[in-house]
Amino acid sequence: MKKLTYLFMAFLLVFLAACSSNETTSKEEKMKINNTQEVSKKKAATVESKKDTPEDEVEKSNSVSATSTPAITSVNGDFDYSKYTLIAVDGGDMSGYRKPNVRVDIGFGDREYWAFTNEYGQLIRVEAKNVTLQNPKTEHVLSSGRYYPDEAKVPGTESPDLDQGHVIADSLGGVSNAYNITPQDSTLNRHGDQAYMEKVIRDAGGCTDFVAVISYPNSQTQTPNHYKFTYKIQGRSITDEFDNVNPDEVNKNLGITTDTSSAPPKTDNVAANETVSSNEDVSKVDTNHNGSVTIAEAKAAGFKMPITRDSWLYKYMDDRDGDGLVGE
Repeated sequence: MKKLTYLFMAFLLVFLAACSSNETTSKEEKMKINNTQEVSKKKAATVESKKDTPEDEVEKSNSVSATSTPAITSVNGDFDYSKYTLIAVDGGDMSGYRKPNVRVDIGFGDREYWAFTNEYGQLIRVEAKNVTLQNPKTEHVLSSGRYYPDEAKVPGTESPDLDQGHVIADSLGGVSNAYNITPQDSTLNRHGDQAYMEKVIRDAGGCTDFVAVISYPNSQTQTPNHYKFTYKIQGRSITDEFDNVNPDEVNKNLGITTDTSSAPPKTDNVAANETVSSNEDVSKVDTNHNGSVTIAEAKAAGFKMPITRDSWLYKYMDDRDGDGLVGE
């Protein structure tokens, strides 16, 4: 009987020991499993934390956009570029359509000439820190003197009285897409103030701080009614401002056939009360002191074109066709 009791107690001890071992093993395994799962969760959390959030993506996008968008500074510092989206348009694009509220580089080659549109797609401003003349020796120029065979078909240019007028001419390095073209009176464009201005800049070998401000009579048309150009030649500020009309018809209606006034208008360089007779000092106009005066030098000094034979300045200028007018 005692032997049976001892055997039972021994068996009980072995059984309890086995149960305790299994429980310990079970606890250790559970702890290992839990630890493994926790480590996995932490790793997953670490990986997740390295993933880009939507905010990060926006920030990256903005960063890339800001990096890829060339920074430009207003010529005169009074124009806010922030509301104009930068887009690229081929210089020879013949489409007459313009996107609203955008800015486009309209300089041929490496030139940076910036054009801006308003909310109606109207071309309202063109500016350039430096206007560089066309160079047929290094640039692809057609026999016509243009970079492209045609100009953009901006609405209004289909009129027989209106040209596809460049704001910055081919000869001055401008392209021919809609962001450099406005419907402009043919006479004004070919023989009037627009043509005079372009010639002055060409004769001077270019200009700096060029700004064109273009106005419209309403928000529905793409045909301007007024232009204002400001630029500098040899450090002198020049302003050309005129309506988009036929100058010959205007002069005819006013009873004027030729503008014979060579008195300088009021500019940044010539006081309003100055007269030609009180300013007959050619050295102030002949800036390179070579004994002759170019159209560019005369205009930079504030003289209005054309210079007539009865002007004191006429004898210093080159009247190539001998008609008594220089800069007509």
